[in-house]
Amino acid sequence: MKIGDFIDSRAVIPLLKATTKKQALQDIAQQLAAIIAIDQRVIFETLLTREKLGSTGLGQGIAIPHGRLPGLTQVTGLFAKLEKPIDYDAVDGKPVDLIFALLSPDHAGADHLTALAKISRVMRAPAAVSKLRATNTTEGLYAVLTEPVAAPATPASAA
Repeated sequence: MKIGDFIDSRAVIPLLKATTKKQALQDIAQQLAAIIAIDQRVIFETLLTREKLGSTGLGQGIAIPHGRLPGLTQVTGLFAKLEKPIDYDAVDGKPVDLIFALLSPDHAGADHLTALAKISRVMRAPAAVSKLRATNTTEGLYAVLTEPVAAPATPASAA
């Protein structure tokens, strides 16, 4: 599974104007509703319910809100770059400016975890995060998100 398998360019918001976590999740739910044809209130409540378990703000300005939805047929993602960083109750206490939301069918156990791992890998890659923060177009952000992420370098073994 690649990120391009569960996100398309319609699901990239280059300049989200939200000023609060709740507003960001509402705006994301609205955009996702238009893509997957599920009521935005259901999407918002799913994301909010997950946030109540613990913030999905991972630190370093990144959040990955996620949840499972009955009736959804495939894993679906949405990326939003905020116009200004917002308080997100992130683990490091720093504001968030990059949000990658993920919705999965309620029966998609392994696929949900695989997609979260793919997102996490990109969002933890300093080069990718720098490119995302430096890019302001839908096409540019989508290209960064879907390009392969290099595996971390491992020391060469001495022979």
